[in-house]
Amino acid sequence: MSKALLPSPSIVLDPSHARRFLLLHQRLLPPRRLKGKAGALELFEHLGCIQYDPIDIVGRNPDLVLQARIRRYRPALLDRLMHTEHRVYVGWDKMSALVLRETWPSFARHRALMVKQHGGPEAQAMKVAPYILDEIRRRGPLSSVDIEHEEKVDWWWGRPTRLVHASLEILSSMGIVLPHHRVRSVRYFDLVERILPAEILNAPDPHPDDQSYEDWHVLRRIGSLGLSPSNGAAEYWWGIMGVKGGEARAKVLTRLAEHGDAVAVGVAGVPKRTFFVRTTDLPTLEAAAEPDGRPAEAAFLGPLDNVTWDRELLRQVFGFDYCWEIYKPKEKRTYGYYVLPVLYGERFVARAEPAFDRKNRVLAIHGWWWEPGVRPDDSMADALRTALSEFAAYLGAVEVRLGDSLASNRTLRRTLGISSRRRAPTAR
Repeated sequence: MSKALLPSPSIVLDPSHARRFLLLHQRLLPPRRLKGKAGALELFEHLGCIQYDPIDIVGRNPDLVLQARIRRYRPALLDRLMHTEHRVYVGWDKMSALVLRETWPSFARHRALMVKQHGGPEAQAMKVAPYILDEIRRRGPLSSVDIEHEEKVDWWWGRPTRLVHASLEILSSMGIVLPHHRVRSVRYFDLVERILPAEILNAPDPHPDDQSYEDWHVLRRIGSLGLSPSNGAAEYWWGIMGVKGGEARAKVLTRLAEHGDAVAVGVAGVPKRTFFVRTTDLPTLEAAAEPDGRPAEAAFLGPLDNVTWDRELLRQVFGFDYCWEIYKPKEKRTYGYYVLPVLYGERFVARAEPAFDRKNRVLAIHGWWWEPGVRPDDSMADALRTALSEFAAYLGAVEVRLGDSLASNRTLRRTLGISSRRRAPTAR
């Protein structure tokens, strides 16, 4: 990166101030304070996007993000927003993500790029597209299994898949179809004009030139985390067209600072990193200057929660070294397959490996690792029990157990309030 392009920080935060700001911005200090549909829509508006991952061990990543922030959240709320009211849709922001439908016009450039890259008549997936679209037009929303065509192609990670499935994915990225509803893990697609309102589909791209778009998307990405690193993990900045590499990003960040849309910020003890905060978030930064004095609460966060997007930031500001190990071979994992960060107040105090048996409605905790130096007292234990109770209720669990490897850990059992066999408590 051409460091000379970046403005010097005009604000330097101590790490505790930075932690409180990040968590306040993320609606996690305290957790579970948003309410219902209005709270979910406010969160989407505030963060811009929530990363979408369909792996469902204890809920999909968007469900995990929402349950940590919305009181008495249930997955039916997100299904309603996605598949009944179509207020949010699966688009491409930072990777695959859920975004508000009102942002549809702003992503016109990405859809055009998908058409350019994948929409030519020579593209294999496009050869079957007219047939698929005719079937959907005639029969209504369809899944790939409803469309008879058995040819296969190599797809993500070199895995073979049905050509119909690949074509539906590409048509969705182009904005020609969108998921209409889901039956368990199967998605049903419909024509976009039968899903989104005409006033949104027909709205012009609000960004008249590339610079306007780049400024909008970089500022949006700053808001998705709150305290955004100008350097660091490349994937944090993925999906912003025209802003590839550190120098291009630095130009946009400098322009945003010069226009008064963003402010350069430093964190004491974190050398060689400049962060950016949206100007509109400065009141939250001010509110985070001192602790509010309320008792600390706890929450289980998703592995792709927005607050975890920059792993280096987690290490430098929270002292929490977190890596999602789902794609590592079992023998190379330090912790487990699907491990969630456990937040308590301003700190990450533990990691948990849960799994939900849907048939028997049993939530099992197969792994639990305290962070170094954490000694749970009565206040922390009370907060963790409430968080576990809320988490079980979100899943619809009727029983919470410790897995076999933890079953003899009486201290953990007592801390989490789990008896040898126990019905899930009613969420408070």
